[in-house]
Amino acid sequence: MALHEHLARLDAARELTGYQTEPAQMRAAAPGKVGELRLGFLLRNGRSVLADLYRVTPLLVQQALYWDEAMPELPICSIISIGGGILQGDRYKIDIHVGAGACAHVTTQSANRVHQMDANYASQHQTVTLEAGAYLEYLPDFTIPYRSSRFINQTDIVIAEDATLLYGEMMLAGRKHHHADERFGLDLLSVAVAVRRPDGRKLFAEKILIEKDDQTIDLPAVMRGYDAFANIMCLAPPDVAARIKDRFETHFPPDAPRAISGVSRLPNGAGLMLRAVGMETYDVRQEVRRFWSIVREEARGRALPQPSLWR
Repeated sequence: MALHEHLARLDAARELTGYQTEPAQMRAAAPGKVGELRLGFLLRNGRSVLADLYRVTPLLVQQALYWDEAMPELPICSIISIGGGILQGDRYKIDIHVGAGACAHVTTQSANRVHQMDANYASQHQTVTLEAGAYLEYLPDFTIPYRSSRFINQTDIVIAEDATLLYGEMMLAGRKHHHADERFGLDLLSVAVAVRRPDGRKLFAEKILIEKDDQTIDLPAVMRGYDAFANIMCLAPPDVAARIKDRFETHFPPDAPRAISGVSRLPNGAGLMLRAVGMETYDVRQEVRRFWSIVREEARGRALPQPSLWR
């Protein structure tokens, strides 16, 4: 599907009905406001390499680095946004493809800041494809929606049955230490993911939708008392997923916990989902890292580097 077709599909989302006005400064999706990034990883001579790289500013990847001492064959790419954050009218497209037997780690250089908006919205569409035996860790940093921001993200995943994907979505309630009304002061946050096999068989779909003045956000079973959350999917073969679930212990201390986390099974034998909430980003990161460490050990037989090497 072409870039403009992906963007048009997001434009038609129900939740965007009230946010179609054009920005006064520059029209939505104007030149310079459409960022595109394509990363393709292949296995060559026993080593995974970044074989395909296409970039359109403000999205940028410079090169793959190999600094993970525990997994030296792993190419590591950091997505850089040279625009200083996501603005109204921005449209992003990210495509990541990992070939048969290859591996990769993709992250972002820093937190993903969605700035305040008075017109339109910002959107991002991602496609992630893993061929047979592939392994990908796609763990972007936190998304921080500012007051009155509108952001929609759709991720379409195609994964072979024997491949493993660790995909993360981490969100902060806003600039909580900036102004009191920044906490969930956003207008719209819509984050959706759909997963299928290469033959087209659908495994599951999920959507998180937070709209302005949503009264359910502080219910006890949602975000009451917490400001950061993470949904981390491990899409893996059933035997790998079973070992991971057996090892991961639910974190729910009885007395004023700074973070709560637990793992559940995904539909159709797709794998596992870690859900974590915490007081601060570092509380959630700790739970994500605990899960990530087990995933890598069970899926690849490798440990994570020391925490000082990773955020």
